Amino acid sequence: MPLRADTPPATADVRRFTPLQRWIHRTTAALMGICIITAACLYVPQLAELVGRRALVVTLHQWSGLALPVPVLAGLASRAFRADLGRLNRFGPHDRTWLRAALHRDKRHASRPAAKFNAGQKLYASWIAGATLVMLATGLIMWFTHLTPLLWRTSATFVHDWLALTIGIVLAGHIGMALADPEARRGMRTGSVSREWASREHSLWRQ
Repeated sequence: MPLRADTPPATADVRRFTPLQRWIHRTTAALMGICIITAACLYVPQLAELVGRRALVVTLHQWSGLALPVPVLAGLASRAFRADLGRLNRFGPHDRTWLRAALHRDKRHASRPAAKFNAGQKLYASWIAGATLVMLATGLIMWFTHLTPLLWRTSATFVHDWLALTIGIVLAGHIGMALADPEARRGMRTGSVSREWASREHSLWRQ
């Protein structure tokens, strides 16, 4: 039976992200990278000695951290971006199934149903968004020292430092998983993924 003219071929690519969504991801990643690198230069003595110019490093760290939410806020003007935020913020029964399979190291695709985003991506997005807000709030307390009492500044420094270390570890895991999935990287790089990959990894995704 011949295929209808409007039936997409099995090998056709499907659109996953718009240019604006990819810009938001890249800009956020760049700002986060600057925050992490400058933080390392401020806290690791060997790097601090190698780089020098501590005042410049502090300024870069402060302003890149302050700018971190800007790409996401700008992206709210996009309907596609707002729709993806809704998908990331919505957990369903299939997400619990995906998490159970992940905890039991069941790598069968049939045991890990996912829509456009899987449960792991949803948890990561929620966690990194909350961590970024906490880092921003504690960073502002540390920056404007005259606005808060000493106890607040001490507590903010403790939370900021240890959460920064946690973010570094989580981001390393995020990058490692991205490196293990070339098709997912292509989706973020070009905006499109293969139909076969989408059907296999995100079987519940309906464009």
